[in-house]
Amino acid sequence: MSNRLRRFPRRQSVQVRIGNVAVGGDAPVMVQSMTNTDTADVDSTTAQVAALARAGSEVVRITVDREDAAKAVPRIRDALDRMGVSVPLVGDFHYIGHKLLEKVPACAEALAKYRINPGNVGFREKRDRQFSTMIEMALKYEKPVRIGVNWGSLDEDLQARMMDENATLDQPRDAADVTREALVVSALESAARAEELGLGRDRIILSCKVSDVQDLIAVYGTLAARADYALHLGLTEAGMGSKGIVASTAALAVLLQQGIGDTIRVSLTPAPGGDRTQEVIVAQEILQTTGLRSFTPLVTACPGCGRTTSTVFQDLAGKVQSYVRDRMPQWRQRYVGVESMNLAVMGCIVNGPGESKHADIGISLPGTGEEPAAPVFIDGRKAMTLRGAGIAEEFQKIVDEYVETRYPRRD
Repeated sequence: MSNRLRRFPRRQSVQVRIGNVAVGGDAPVMVQSMTNTDTADVDSTTAQVAALARAGSEVVRITVDREDAAKAVPRIRDALDRMGVSVPLVGDFHYIGHKLLEKVPACAEALAKYRINPGNVGFREKRDRQFSTMIEMALKYEKPVRIGVNWGSLDEDLQARMMDENATLDQPRDAADVTREALVVSALESAARAEELGLGRDRIILSCKVSDVQDLIAVYGTLAARADYALHLGLTEAGMGSKGIVASTAALAVLLQQGIGDTIRVSLTPAPGGDRTQEVIVAQEILQTTGLRSFTPLVTACPGCGRTTSTVFQDLAGKVQSYVRDRMPQWRQRYVGVESMNLAVMGCIVNGPGESKHADIGISLPGTGEEPAAPVFIDGRKAMTLRGAGIAEEFQKIVDEYVETRYPRRD
């Protein structure tokens, strides 16, 4: 009964390796994240990287903006290695990355990938020289790069040139169209220059990030049609809370189902003191609900209505979801395929039994004012009925037993 992964036609891209992680080609779409700590603070950055990795981030990007941060990178790498956290680290460079990579070779060595923004790697006559220096460092240390264009820091000279050229046309394009085209051109011209310097396509990832959903879809559709580089997706500055989640999902889901995208990040603005790992969970849920990957068992739950004893089924759904997430690290180590398990927690008898039958394990509460008797369905068949105040605990035991008996143990 477990949901099967959907195989959307996948755009063919060149595969890139970031440390021990494969991106592009036939590799699954990879989840990455970024820290918001001061990288020079080794302890806090190490702790956040470890938390992101435990949440499921397969690559973590860190800011390298000054010499103190660059010198901290190898110490962070060493600390993570001692903790048994092998997640690759990506250095996010702007303005002076060429200087930092040359001046702090231990940083250049410790990072698994360099992120270069062609819009601020250098200006005017310095641009090509400083970009070339960063590519030479990538060649020296055998590292891949992400050429990451962002419409908030688009190459002003390139954009001005393209706007001027557009103005001379008999039928000029809309300014927004020219800006989208400039993003793509910036990425492709930079990648071509990196190749001229000797960096192979199997060491280049491209991204063209904007903060508008429709613009993002349009830009990546164009970029994907023109080159076979691996692509990193992300709606930049997506925002806080539900807005950021909805906007990122709306954009990324469309592109992923078109077969576009080899790695994703959900750029959420956390609430003050909020948990940075939320962006990892949202990225995983986008991939899982679109059927591209499985990370943790999903809990289907109804929204509630006048028939439901809301506090009862809401409490049960919350407990089951938390229980599954807490147990997943141990399950993943012990059992094969458990991440694809489907659970259902329903609030009344209208759709409850039917929805429960579609899940691997489902429970259907009776509804408002009715006796707290909840039928449980396993693999589409009614297996038992739970009653009383301990329904949640009993249901969790049923889930444990199902995992132990239905999924093969790892060797």
